[in-house]
Amino acid sequence: MKSTAIFLVFSLLMTAGTAIAQDATPQTGSSGVGDPYFPNIGNGGYDTEHYTINLSWNDQTNEITGSTTILAKANLALATFNLDFLGFEIEHVLVDGEAAAYRREERELEITPENPLRQDETFEVIVSYSGVPGEGVKDFYDVFARGWMRYPTGVYVASEPDGAAYWYPVNDHPLDKASYTFIIRVPDAYTAAANGQLVSVVDNPDPTTTFTWEAWDEMASYLATVNIAEFIQHTAVGPHDLPIRFYFPVNEAEQLIRTFSTFPEIITFYESFLGEYPFQTAGAVVADTRLSFALETQTLILFGKDIAVGRTGAEEVIAHELGHEWFGNSVSVTQWKDIWLNEGFATYMSMLWVEHSRGQAAMLREMNTYYTIIAAQTRQNTAPANPPQDDLFNDGVYLRGAWALHTLRLTVGDQVFFDILRAYYDRFKYSNATTTDFISIASEVSGQDLSDLLHAWLFDERVPAKPKSQFKP
Repeated sequence: MKSTAIFLVFSLLMTAGTAIAQDATPQTGSSGVGDPYFPNIGNGGYDTEHYTINLSWNDQTNEITGSTTILAKANLALATFNLDFLGFEIEHVLVDGEAAAYRREERELEITPENPLRQDETFEVIVSYSGVPGEGVKDFYDVFARGWMRYPTGVYVASEPDGAAYWYPVNDHPLDKASYTFIIRVPDAYTAAANGQLVSVVDNPDPTTTFTWEAWDEMASYLATVNIAEFIQHTAVGPHDLPIRFYFPVNEAEQLIRTFSTFPEIITFYESFLGEYPFQTAGAVVADTRLSFALETQTLILFGKDIAVGRTGAEEVIAHELGHEWFGNSVSVTQWKDIWLNEGFATYMSMLWVEHSRGQAAMLREMNTYYTIIAAQTRQNTAPANPPQDDLFNDGVYLRGAWALHTLRLTVGDQVFFDILRAYYDRFKYSNATTTDFISIASEVSGQDLSDLLHAWLFDERVPAKPKSQFKP
């Protein structure tokens, strides 16, 4: 459930550009949620509750065919509303079982139901479509924003920040989290892995198999993933019997089992100061291709096979992505400008794991290397809470963001620092937060006004001097 403060922010953004009339006259839902960096993603006027993505995949053409069913609640009376959806041929659109008129303009799919939606009404939308994902799309934000991606032996899905709309119709902003069902039909040789728990595998009369996954915990749209390949499944058990499942390429499975052997231990360590892992399952999938990134797709983190072959520091990458399950996936950004709340936190979480597993001296060496990088003052290391709109994922967001947290720790001491992390997480878990929220909680929990300290690290153009108080190696 959303906190009261976040619910109010959500309601305001989701009805941007409109006013709720006293006579509940049907209105047009806004075509964005008001994100200052991405004004055209997300949509207003409703709150999505659940997606059922039902797709068949053709391994020869990479075409997907099927439908997405959306269960949502109208925040105001709606004559029309929008979904984000790019590409594909649409067969039909139904709203509550009735054919609905629709039109498309770039990523906006504007839908006009036969009968206007009443305020607070729960409604169902079904969009049936087919085509090759990404075909004709030219506005990819980054390599990990392309949605459904084919490689020689399979498919992976990575959609941060706005690529979900490249493979299913969606309210594509972290403010509108929802639960998911994935029903994926693939040729018999393949396995389909997605978020959540595998609830059924059905051998069809033709040479295909249908995999059904349920992700009951709400998640942001960019974290939804489907992965198709000839996988070997490996399982483990985490704290309090947490089910952990891995999907590895056949040829790399033996090495990858060793690479991911500390996965449960990292979760246990994070739980020691943040509380219980936030979701019902955990795990990872490794695409049989080299990737220049890893992505924290919720409960099934995406990696490329270079995590096992030729990549140094694999354990830190895994620790970083696992840190996102708390910060980024459970506590999500309210606006993309605050992405350091995901990446700076996950980077420092991985440093805490280094400190725990290899010692404080090892952690300090890495943090000092990070400082050298950010002190160079290039475009690639801007102020964490004020990144360029066209370069959200730069070194400043990750490394200077981690240094902001490290400086906070050195200033208030370990006990208060971990109290701050826990209070911030507890207050905003399963919800959304802003940089201002974090600064307020840090000051509240510490009993100190930390605004100037954190503003200098998060907003000032120049990198502050390294703190005088340092841990002793």
